[in-house]
Amino acid sequence: MSSTDASSPPNDENNDSVDKNTLALEAAETNISMTSITEGQNERGIPKVKFIEDINSFAKSFSPPASAELLIGAFSDLFSKFKAYETNLSQKRLNYQQKIPEIEKSLSLVNHLKKKKDEGESVVTRYNLADTLYSKAEVDCSSGIVNLWLGANVMLEYTYDEAIELLSSKEKNAKREYEEVNIPRKSLVCFFFKIAQLLIIIFPLFRTARL
Repeated sequence: MSSTDASSPPNDENNDSVDKNTLALEAAETNISMTSITEGQNERGIPKVKFIEDINSFAKSFSPPASAELLIGAFSDLFSKFKAYETNLSQKRLNYQQKIPEIEKSLSLVNHLKKKKDEGESVVTRYNLADTLYSKAEVDCSSGIVNLWLGANVMLEYTYDEAIELLSSKEKNAKREYEEVNIPRKSLVCFFFKIAQLLIIIFPLFRTARL
């Protein structure tokens, strides 16, 4: 025969579900949204965090007034969105850190080939046959032709001048885009600091509400 233990501890998952449902209902009634805690966007599309000097007055500006749990949830959600955005920027920054040196190396090589062509000389180099196997090769620069990989298994033939112009353009664009990726990251650091300040202010309200 089986019996139910009346003294068994409550189900935490059910409690969490109830809390989430309660907060969702409160959010709908309070009409708090992302626009409530942000002030538009900057020129790069990043939301600007609204400066809140008096958190109590801000909470009471909603009808009904927003609870501490709801405010923490709203700012934590915004924090999560910015962390995801920062991760995306970090990946882009890493890609450019790998891409720019490759472009610079290719540009330097084509400039060297062009210089040897103008001097009427050939270039002696080592050709990579396998991972650890090299062979000496002599490159005839008199033709003034070089093949460049463009990606997706595509290689095109260019003159030295055309290759230099193309690579210089790619280098300039890559460095500009790399700088543009770094600027929002600096803004995110300031944002995270502001969010931390707000949560420190809100947390005592949360503790009071739970007592």
